Amino acid sequence: MGNLLSLTTFIPLVGAAILALFLRGNDEAAQRNAKWVALATTVATFIVSLFIYGQFDPSNTGFQMVEEREWLLGLQYKMGVDGISVLFVMLTTFLMPLVIASCWTVESRVKEYMIAFLILETLMLGVFMALDLVLFYLFFEAGLIPMFLIIGIWGGVNRIYASFKFFLYTFLGSVLMLVAMVAMFYHAGTTDIEVLLSPDVTFASDPLTVLGLNVMGGAQTLMWIAFFASFAVKMPMWPVHTWLPDAHVQAPTAGSVVLAAILLKMGGYGFLRFSLPMFPVGSEVMGPLVLWLSVIAIVYTSLVALVQEDMKKLIAYSSVAHMGYVTMGIFAVNQQGIDGAIFQMISHGFISGALFLCVGVIYDRMHTREIDAYGGLVNRMPAYALIFMFFTMANVGLPGTSGFVGEFLTLMGIFQVNTWIAVIATTGVILSAAYALWLYRRVVMGDLIKESLKTISDMTTRERAIFAPLVFMTLLLGVYPAPVLDAIGPSVEALVANYETAVQTYEAANQLAAN
Repeated sequence: MGNLLSLTTFIPLVGAAILALFLRGNDEAAQRNAKWVALATTVATFIVSLFIYGQFDPSNTGFQMVEEREWLLGLQYKMGVDGISVLFVMLTTFLMPLVIASCWTVESRVKEYMIAFLILETLMLGVFMALDLVLFYLFFEAGLIPMFLIIGIWGGVNRIYASFKFFLYTFLGSVLMLVAMVAMFYHAGTTDIEVLLSPDVTFASDPLTVLGLNVMGGAQTLMWIAFFASFAVKMPMWPVHTWLPDAHVQAPTAGSVVLAAILLKMGGYGFLRFSLPMFPVGSEVMGPLVLWLSVIAIVYTSLVALVQEDMKKLIAYSSVAHMGYVTMGIFAVNQQGIDGAIFQMISHGFISGALFLCVGVIYDRMHTREIDAYGGLVNRMPAYALIFMFFTMANVGLPGTSGFVGEFLTLMGIFQVNTWIAVIATTGVILSAAYALWLYRRVVMGDLIKESLKTISDMTTRERAIFAPLVFMTLLLGVYPAPVLDAIGPSVEALVANYETAVQTYEAANQLAAN
């Protein structure tokens, strides 16, 4: 299976084409067929992706299963995976069948809805496998379109506002990245990411004067800022996070799951693929700023989450706080920090996806996300109460769940770099327990006094089947994190070693120039 990566990437696109070309009508049978075709396509994609994981060799720190060929207009089509990207591929293919299964209650434009998610899966997989700047940018930006449509067509009352805000924020951030990519091509003469990552290709790191300001790290720092603008919005980092709560609140349940579990991870992946290895001097110069922005995000958005009245908005702010741990771990630039950041992203994919599905379960029954509309659900929905409690505890970082491992490693990593940031970030653990347990108490616990809730039914077999794999993975990685840490360990070690070498070379050159 020489083209395993391309096969995995484009199976969902084939499924979307089958739906578009061969499925006719909008009656109940056609809608059911559309759901089954989409589910079968995503399951097939996951099964094929298991071969990628099976063939992957963690001890090899380079790119594996590389596919390379000429593309349109002389551009290069190049795909590959390493220890940093392979797990994001697996996360995407694992979650998408569950996302499609959660769409079973959708009745409006079902065929188009399924097509949007299948196209989105192809584009997300492409981001994690692309080994060419142009190809990466195309996948990265094209992913905005199906998500824009999912929010704008199938979203809530203010869906148009939310979808345009989502699109404009993420698109404008990426324009700067495109400018930097052009500069990189002009300097290095190639768009091949594998070549650009080699030590032979270094972007100027001498101080530059721009608009009268002396820029330490020179062109590297400027290019780092350009990439940072795109990835910081995608994460999203404080203060460019404001599009996320609106997008989550207005998006349909499945859209929120994909947004939180996979799309946000593209920002963290971008930092690991581009910012640290390609612009180490820029990362060293700007790193302290990122660490403080991260810790502000953890504390500020946790406090904001405490006063939310909408369940989805509360979980959205929780996601921003958890992504703060990710950026903090990445820019600690040590083994524990980056290991923890990647682990946190994988874990957050399962936990945040499950929490949005939990909101979707009761929204499908009551058609409201207001916290005050609920209370005492444990009396009518014991299975739901148990699942919701499990993922609430995982979100808080309870030992034994995957949420604990990621947070603990990132805090260990940052403690080696800046003790004050580590201390302040640790308060985020307390705040997350406050807002998560507050939400759970108000929605699930207490007496069932609201008349509208007295006939509410517990989770169906389909809903329980969706949560089962998420519970399994959250427990497995909480008790036995080795599958993730073993896969990423050697690649992260190589990344940190190359980074430190580049920074030491830069500092030695500065010392020589000063003398």
